[in-house]
Amino acid sequence: MNLSPMHIAVVVIVIILIFGAPKLPMLARSLGQSLKIFKSEVKDLRDDKDEKTTEPGELGRETGQSTPTTPASDAPEPAAHRNQDPQSREK
Repeated sequence: MNLSPMHIAVVVIVIILIFGAPKLPMLARSLGQSLKIFKSEVKDLRDDKDEKTTEPGELGRETGQSTPTTPASDAPEPAAHRNQDPQSREK
């Protein structure tokens, strides 16, 4: 859709009639602050996404160090210990 100068002028006039001339600077200022906050949040999300794409063991693989593929806390418990009472494991 092509916007001609006439369309833009009509929109500006309607905005002035709805909000009034004294309120326009305040509206523009609040719109600018909102856009600034929005941009900073988008940047933070992109930074977080970049950090999450790097796996903990990935850096070690690049330098030639070997890293375990499964952490010890994620290892499955033996079948004998699953059905026992938690207090009996402590003994």
